[in-house]
Amino acid sequence: MTRSKKIIYWVATLWLALGMVSTGAVQLFKAKTGAGGVDSVTHLGYPVYFLTILGIWKILGTVAILIPKFTLVKEWAYAGFFFNMSGAVLSHMMAGNVNAVFPALLLLVLTIVSWYSRPADRKIIDLN
Repeated sequence: MTRSKKIIYWVATLWLALGMVSTGAVQLFKAKTGAGGVDSVTHLGYPVYFLTILGIWKILGTVAILIPKFTLVKEWAYAGFFFNMSGAVLSHMMAGNVNAVFPALLLLVLTIVSWYSRPADRKIIDLN
């Protein structure tokens, strides 16, 4: 793995981890405002208990992508982040919340970049 690819991986992964932990904490503690907070989720038509589920899975997924080994668990975490963030982007677009699309879109892009640029020891199989 080249030095530049390592840097890209770690920058994307650490930003992704920060974003997922911060939004996961907002959701887990059911903050009224903020990215993914109670106001945002209820405006989209989702129940408030959904925040607890999202918050727990985001924090566990972040742990999974940061720790070494457990490559299958990492794949599931990346898949969960992809589905979560693409669902958030589409939900905000359908609700007409154009400004709320960008944070979720950023996390979606970071998920893809982190997944694509991860080192061989963090992959199930090396496609490159």
